[in-house]
Amino acid sequence: MGLRKREAADAIKAARKTEYFAKLRNVPSSPRKMRLVVDMVRGQEAFKALGILKFSNKEAARRVEKLLRSAIANWEEKNGRKAEAGELYVKTIFVDAAPMLKRLRPAPQGRGYRIRKRSNHVTVFVDTLNNDK
Repeated sequence: MGLRKREAADAIKAARKTEYFAKLRNVPSSPRKMRLVVDMVRGQEAFKALGILKFSNKEAARRVEKLLRSAIANWEEKNGRKAEAGELYVKTIFVDAAPMLKRLRPAPQGRGYRIRKRSNHVTVFVDTLNNDK
């Protein structure tokens, strides 16, 4: 690796040490369904977002709730203390499309219909409220 790339990689690593995030990869549901849930908690205070997700009827909400708990635990691990209510908020949360499984369903008269089984990746960043100001 060249000097320029190494310096850029070190700068990215240093920036990552001050960010608190969690990723959920290859979730077997469509990105569109996941985005409906993610949009409910974007920008919310972290523990309020957990409450919203806990009482949501969507199946994707269970996965996002677990992911948000993981991001909060990552923040607690890096800072060496427990998070208090009103201290953390969901800074960024987004859903990306993951690879799709393509299947064929038999159809009449020798045809076949394509079935696309979609999946997604979810990434959540949490931050402190006073750090943003």
